[in-house]
Amino acid sequence: MPMTQEDGELDSLVRKRIRALRVAQGWSLEELATRARISQSTLSRIENGRRRLALDQLVTLARALDTSLDQLVETATDDIISNPMIDGAHGQMRWPIKAEPGMTVIRRRMTEPPPDNPARLRAHPGREWLVVLSGTAILLLGNRRLRIETNQAAEFPTMLPHAIGTEGGPCELLGIFDRDARRGHLRGEGAEKSDRPDSGPGPRRSS
Repeated sequence: MPMTQEDGELDSLVRKRIRALRVAQGWSLEELATRARISQSTLSRIENGRRRLALDQLVTLARALDTSLDQLVETATDDIISNPMIDGAHGQMRWPIKAEPGMTVIRRRMTEPPPDNPARLRAHPGREWLVVLSGTAILLLGNRRLRIETNQAAEFPTMLPHAIGTEGGPCELLGIFDRDARRGHLRGEGAEKSDRPDSGPGPRRSS
């Protein structure tokens, strides 16, 4: 069966990906060929398009490059740019990360310091990352008080009691949550709202 244009584009993409992964590891043709247990000339012809791609060789190369066959032959996606989802109820914008199911990005503008009461710290399953875009953020994490400056980032397990606030004025940050962490924050926001005498819209502390 003749190769279609789509097949040819995927074939070229896979060859470029093999070479790019090899170069990123700092490996020569000889080193990757040794790891994959194929000849150096065979690997050279694979990368240069002078040898037909065989499934067994792709499996071996994927393993040697510390990736999977699915990732090696993954096609390019047209969904490169996405628009944020507006969460008016919490004054937030969300960017779902499609490459990692369940991951969510939220941009926050914070104006209040973290809570003084340790009982206000939350703990829940998951993992969270944050990047400070401007200003200074304070992360309370267990018994620690961490100061995170503009362009600094933090990563922490959300099973540690935690809260986030600002220091010396407003700050903006990107929060990145895995599925469990985002679910825990949504539950926490609902509980915080129900505990307040006035649960109407207005500024709120974020954690």
